[in-house]
Amino acid sequence: MKAILPPGIILDPLLQQWLLEDIGRGDRSTAGLLIGNQIKSADWIVKEKGVIAGLSVAARVFQLLDHQMKFTPLIQEGEYCEKGTKIAILEGSLEALLMGERVALNLAMRLSGIATATRKYVEAIADLPCQLVDTRKTTPGLRLLEKYAIQVGGAKNHRLGLDDAIMIKDNHIVAAGGIAEAITKIRETMPYPLTIEVETETLEQVKIALEHQADIIMLDNMSLGLMREAVNLIRQYNSRIKIEASGNITLETIRSVAETGVDYISTSAPITRSNWLDLSMKM
Repeated sequence: MKAILPPGIILDPLLQQWLLEDIGRGDRSTAGLLIGNQIKSADWIVKEKGVIAGLSVAARVFQLLDHQMKFTPLIQEGEYCEKGTKIAILEGSLEALLMGERVALNLAMRLSGIATATRKYVEAIADLPCQLVDTRKTTPGLRLLEKYAIQVGGAKNHRLGLDDAIMIKDNHIVAAGGIAEAITKIRETMPYPLTIEVETETLEQVKIALEHQADIIMLDNMSLGLMREAVNLIRQYNSRIKIEASGNITLETIRSVAETGVDYISTSAPITRSNWLDLSMKM
């Protein structure tokens, strides 16, 4: 699966904002060296093993500071690298190299950490007919890039935002007075071709979601036994309805959940529980 970044018209303003946050009124350290327009080269090195993501994002950071900057990746995006691997060579203005180093590295380390964690979850269920998807538990401002890293790691994106699809969660159900009421009211105003997903916690809720023709049914925080019952119930009612499992998914439990027969497992863990992958730039 090819991971797709947002176009420049969306990505560039974000990168510019983050550069401005770091540079402020100017790079005092670099400016104080009176280095002029020297052209220098630098290497990017992996300091711990993991999956690399965000090289093209990092390249764009430097190119916003120096449009002639050459950023040459030595590996493929999504490639697993061992500690000590050289992953890119940069050549351009010394001022741009020093000024963009931190923002570029921060982004690549964050995205590589997510991709590395995602790969572990994906590999745990790789031989089963179940796919891993992410959630909206993302860092404000970084959602597009964090979800990109999820793709690099081999998983799929759930909805990017509230306008992507309709998901009726527990608080919606309470606000509407029940699952039946929530589906009925929302269906009256929903645009085509959005789908309706309903979060359920009991077999009774699953039955109501089925009766009111939900497109996707989420089994939230169910025990494995209850989840199997729910999957069998849904398959017998309509085999075309997609089933998603969610809630307290870990590397230790994900395979058992996948073996219940669900189509998707959603978890925020690769984003919320991942560590940054340590990278460095050496002149």
